[in-house]
Amino acid sequence: MKYIYQWSLVLLFGTMTACDSLLDIDPEFTQDAENFFNTEEDFDRAIIGVYDMMQPAYLNMWIGEIASDNAIAGGESVNDSRGLHEIENMTHGGVNEELRAVMRVNYTGIARANYIFENQEKVDFEGKDLILAEAKFLRAYFYFNLVNYFGDMPLIVDRRISINEISAAPRTPKAEVYQQIESDLRDAVAVLPWNVDQTGRLTKGAAMALLGKALLYQQKYEDAATVLGELIDTNQAGYALFENFETLFLAQNQNVAEDVFTIQFSGLQGGDYGCLVCLNGNAAVGFQSIRQYTGPVYADGNSYNLPTEDLYQAFEDGDIRRDASVLDLEAFIAAQPNPDEITYAIGGGGHTGYFNNKYIKRLDELGLPDNDLTSPLNYRAIRWADVLLMAAEAFQRSGNDERARTELNKVRSRVDMPAITSSDDALYQDILQERRLELSGEGLRFFDLVRTGQAAERISGFIAGQHELFPIPQVEIDLAGGNWEQNPGY
Repeated sequence: MKYIYQWSLVLLFGTMTACDSLLDIDPEFTQDAENFFNTEEDFDRAIIGVYDMMQPAYLNMWIGEIASDNAIAGGESVNDSRGLHEIENMTHGGVNEELRAVMRVNYTGIARANYIFENQEKVDFEGKDLILAEAKFLRAYFYFNLVNYFGDMPLIVDRRISINEISAAPRTPKAEVYQQIESDLRDAVAVLPWNVDQTGRLTKGAAMALLGKALLYQQKYEDAATVLGELIDTNQAGYALFENFETLFLAQNQNVAEDVFTIQFSGLQGGDYGCLVCLNGNAAVGFQSIRQYTGPVYADGNSYNLPTEDLYQAFEDGDIRRDASVLDLEAFIAAQPNPDEITYAIGGGGHTGYFNNKYIKRLDELGLPDNDLTSPLNYRAIRWADVLLMAAEAFQRSGNDERARTELNKVRSRVDMPAITSSDDALYQDILQERRLELSGEGLRFFDLVRTGQAAERISGFIAGQHELFPIPQVEIDLAGGNWEQNPGY
């Protein structure tokens, strides 16, 4: 789904973070609006350009795991992606390449969505309302990322964001940004269809799921229960848990009924190490795979984002999700008929013995030509199990333990685990633990710990009152002329 603006990504990002401005959607040689947005095809190309900015989903996956108790940074050395190691150790500050990339990628997505709204009256055609609904969903998604990383952020809608405007704009209170997120998503829900002909296009179910998530993150539990409960009860898209969790994350089982909101990838090259945001493939997969591995099933990679022993031991006995989610490499090798012929290397950035078995390179799933960068594995931003667990949490927090247990036990039944019978706070803790087990390795753990107030007790080095938010990149504060204050503690 990468048909437009690929050239501008290189101009925008260079080597990901080398550009000296927050964002620039109007570089030299840009096609201006007078010569664009004149046909249905122009609008469709433009919305694909907005979709394109979801491709750096690897940032959310890495940071959401590495900042938590689920994973360490790994890699070749502590100087290899130093920002990830700082995040792991809770020593990150205003100079952090990965965090700057998060801010710039999401604001670029917002700018592209706003460019469509700026020109929405230029031409009418059947289906324009769907494109505008998609643009609202995507803008909400990008703002949702920003407020959860950085808190208060400048809120600008319906027009392009120029460098001067964004640097002059004050940081909008997080609550107001959330109001816009909710508004955009409710508008999207009203227009988007339950089912689409083109794989990867957004749906009503995806918008309802993200709206429910946004409400849950604000602790609007009754509202979240209403939205998520309606999604589950109505379910005209036919969402369902995939029967076999052990094979759910194989490439052959993508775009199944469990997928609610999925970011699509292909095995084509696209960018390279100098422009990871330009990739067509899922960069997380190659980076998270086994360093210099030779052997069956898997393929070599860069040993990033390594699961911890604590995560591995958190699974109950008999839970098939443990080995399906976390690869115990030495146990895997020992079980092979030729273990002495299997080799791998340990990176200097840390080693746990475990790898993310959900998003890992397998020999029969390699893209071309550089398979470190061309994994065709889609990223499931929200899947049906997540919807059920969010609903369970929202129902429990709003006083409906019975419905909470119903949704929770649907997830446990899929993997033949005993039903939960607890109530009150014990049930709440069971739901949160189930989220860790079911969704491990998917980039949600840190944000779950923060929003539920459990981060300080679970994350080594976490300082309450500081680490709930990440620091605003210092270079962006400088570019804003001091208009933005740094987040507390940084």
